[in-house]
Amino acid sequence: MNNLSNELRATYQSGVTQPIEWRITQLNALHQLVEENKQALFDAVKEDLGRCAYETNIGELMNIKTQIKCILSNLRHWMAPRSVSTPLLHGKGLSTSHIIPQPLGVVLIITPWNYPISLPLDGIAYVIASGNCAVVKPSEISERCSALLNELIPKYLDNNCVKVVLGGVPETTELLKQRWDHILYTGNGVVGKVILRAAAEFLTPTTLELGGKSPVVVDRNVSMGVALKRIAWGKFLNCGQTCIAPDYVLVHKDVKDEFINGLKDTITSFYKDPKTSEDYGRIVSERHAKRLATLLDADRDKIIYGGDVDLKDKYISPTLLYFEGDAINNSQLMHEEIFGPILPIISVDSLEDSVTFINQRPKPLALYLFSKDDAMTQLFISRTSSGGLCVNDTLCHFSVPDLPFGGVGDSGFGGYHGQTGFDRFSHLRAILNKTTIIDPSLRYPPYDYGNVKILGYLAP
Repeated sequence: MNNLSNELRATYQSGVTQPIEWRITQLNALHQLVEENKQALFDAVKEDLGRCAYETNIGELMNIKTQIKCILSNLRHWMAPRSVSTPLLHGKGLSTSHIIPQPLGVVLIITPWNYPISLPLDGIAYVIASGNCAVVKPSEISERCSALLNELIPKYLDNNCVKVVLGGVPETTELLKQRWDHILYTGNGVVGKVILRAAAEFLTPTTLELGGKSPVVVDRNVSMGVALKRIAWGKFLNCGQTCIAPDYVLVHKDVKDEFINGLKDTITSFYKDPKTSEDYGRIVSERHAKRLATLLDADRDKIIYGGDVDLKDKYISPTLLYFEGDAINNSQLMHEEIFGPILPIISVDSLEDSVTFINQRPKPLALYLFSKDDAMTQLFISRTSSGGLCVNDTLCHFSVPDLPFGGVGDSGFGGYHGQTGFDRFSHLRAILNKTTIIDPSLRYPPYDYGNVKILGYLAP
């Protein structure tokens, strides 16, 4: 592993990854990996996260296949030279200016445990589509899924160009000592800073997907029945362990009671008894379950639904808490990403107040607005900042293949998916092919300052 980046760089420099035929072959093989191993993937995720096959299918496998189909449909267009205008000064009509996407080289992909299949394969898809070699380091916490990927990837993909490294902090630390041409990291901000410091040693560009506290805002002018189902689904999918899951709700005071009572009923209709429901997952580890239990214990007096904990079973029930006034500011729930099935609810006097509340905090990875009011939608577009904004739904912007996915500020930087993903792992090289038919002497010494006006006319 000590020379892994150099080994892959030698492969990359041989030119094997550059042709579109190689890229298409690898993408089709990646699609085939998913199609031919569905049950094994379902079983591995069930073992690691207690997640049902249905959620793994819609939350991971369908997304991977959608992204691959999007890439294959557009790859030839994305790879093509992009013409730009050439000024008169440089021989417009005789000279040509192009942007040519070229691979970066060797990309390191470090992924977390919460979506242990889609995040590694999603990253690989865009890295190889851009003509790069890849090393993927999946999480040691989702041990069964990582082991399965380590088994399957060499069977389906070019093992000279795509490698898997298993292990924990020591292995990741060793990888970060090597020179990479780009690093894609998905995880938390603490580790993100470690990644960034290591990358700075080599001036390596990075893409950081860091999560954060993604708010839901519920207007009084809303399709309440639809909103309740979409919020509950987005929050409790994967037992709340989603980087863009709703983290807290700001609900207009006029519909607060309707919202809370409706959300309780919706959760009950979804899971009946969540502990015995086949559709409700588990927390990934006892350590993570203990962290969530500690958060609940600190605010037990605010719990209005749920709050059940079984650490041995890694079970935390869907839990709602209600905070009056400024009480939420004293809760640890507002000082870290919850990353579990715990949903604080706060009432606001107006949606303008919710804009202020959101803007006083670090920029989130996602923001969800439920409203029928177009003016309110425009208010949130113009006066808030987040990685993505989804109106009248949760999570689903992630699965629109042509929308870039990424954070801003504390929630990360650098998006991918669609053409943005292709460009993220490409160098957009500027090419000017200049004519020699004409060669005005205006730029050459000895300078005639009377030519400045002529140059100014020719330059735009």
